[in-house]
Amino acid sequence: MSNKEAFISMIKNGYQFKGENFKIGVAVYDKIPVTGVDVNVPLKTLNRHGLIAGATGTGKTKTLQVLTESLSKASVPVLVMDIKGDLSGIAAAGTSNDKIVERISHTGGEFKPASCPVEFLTISNEPGVRIRATVTEFGPVLLSKILGLNDTQEGVVSLIFKYCDDKRLPLLNLQDFIKLLQYIGDEGKKEIEKEYGKISTSTTGTILRKVIELQQQGADVFFGEPSFEVDDLIRISDDGRGMVSVLRVTDMQNRPKLFSTFMLSLLAELYGSLPEEGDMDKPKLVLFIDEAHLVFQEATNALLQQILTVVKLIRSKGVGIFFCTQNPQDIPAGVLAQLGLKVQHALRAFTAADRKTIKQAAENYPETEYYDVDELMTQLGTGEAFVTLLDEKGIPTPLVHTMLIPPSSRMDVLTSQEITDIISRSKLKNKYDQEVDSRSAYEILNSKLEEAAERPAPAPVQEKQATPKPQRQGKSTVEEILDNSVTRQVGRTAASIITRTLLGALGLGGRSRSRSRSRSIF
Repeated sequence: MSNKEAFISMIKNGYQFKGENFKIGVAVYDKIPVTGVDVNVPLKTLNRHGLIAGATGTGKTKTLQVLTESLSKASVPVLVMDIKGDLSGIAAAGTSNDKIVERISHTGGEFKPASCPVEFLTISNEPGVRIRATVTEFGPVLLSKILGLNDTQEGVVSLIFKYCDDKRLPLLNLQDFIKLLQYIGDEGKKEIEKEYGKISTSTTGTILRKVIELQQQGADVFFGEPSFEVDDLIRISDDGRGMVSVLRVTDMQNRPKLFSTFMLSLLAELYGSLPEEGDMDKPKLVLFIDEAHLVFQEATNALLQQILTVVKLIRSKGVGIFFCTQNPQDIPAGVLAQLGLKVQHALRAFTAADRKTIKQAAENYPETEYYDVDELMTQLGTGEAFVTLLDEKGIPTPLVHTMLIPPSSRMDVLTSQEITDIISRSKLKNKYDQEVDSRSAYEILNSKLEEAAERPAPAPVQEKQATPKPQRQGKSTVEEILDNSVTRQVGRTAASIITRTLLGALGLGGRSRSRSRSRSIF
């Protein structure tokens, strides 16, 4: 058997699956595509996460489109993070051209233009259905990790959440949280210390600065009501295809803190909301995170650990996560080790550091006698990639140089009018677009402070002037009591108690309750 025949046999055996699967390309041997030797992906293992990596212009976005289209056809809902703004074309059918005709001649099959059923979402001011979450839903631990707080500061955040539970103060947005920080450091300090212990003013000040930093990245538009329900991401269209939710975050590249905040909260919400699914034939939802380095570049070690925890656990809920980035080294090693499907497009070697990166990237893939991976990784053409994945038994497949099939949807962005038209037909628009301004901690505390300020101060108790009395040899028992200095102090103490009671009224609350919608796993 020749080397080519052995190669073809290896790929056919390695990429044929019993369960439902789809084709992403054909194998390439000695730089020549081998038509009929298909590289398939089993749906069963797509909850084991994945990586799409490669330099700018090598075809990562088109690979993402191919995977998204195939999942949608298989009735698997998809959530795509569109950071560069070039994924909106998924919502429109593509058109054929000479390059597509040539590609199809190598990969086989035929080109059938088709669009996907799409919902455009946003967490900023981009056009789309607005996604929001309340501070309460984050919970104290997750919020503390996002803010990068130490143990002492995290304890204060937990105290604030406990106080709000006890006093029935809803924490909906950052304005509520800031008001609580100001209150416990000023007017409510005595009340807090009496019930929960002392709190350092410097600690609350540090937390406040961290929250303001998050605000400066535009987080105010994300926190609030109505909260987005993750079930609305797991929808099937009327024709049986999985809905593709395109989250338009083109203004997030200079606000990585907000983007990582949203991503971690979404993953935690998915994990907390979805039931355990065990071994599914296909995933319940697949997320594609484009420009994934934004999730990690400003994350603290504690936050990275939380992300790793979610990635490890969420696959049991039937959710797969795919990170799309230029360099595999952008992904922390612990997370990279959890990624079953790897699609590695070309990397460019312009410097010694680039060559070192390529060598490290090559070490992430199974060894093969058919390719010099280090060298070939710099020579891959556009729309070509090294592929390896997990088979239905969880065993890595052979590394294969793959020529990828072209997407069926438009390989270009939609116009503003096309996006507006799709949003206007959304079934979610009326549900989420109108912001709800419920009475929350900010309004309740302000109201109590105003009531306390408007109440007239009680008149001071005046001590009566002693009336001269005839001199007597002795005093009666009653006179001795009235003359006693301790008795006179009672009047002054009564006034003080009334004043403190007015301040105490600011903290009036009822029975303790748990947060009704806190679904964080942390």
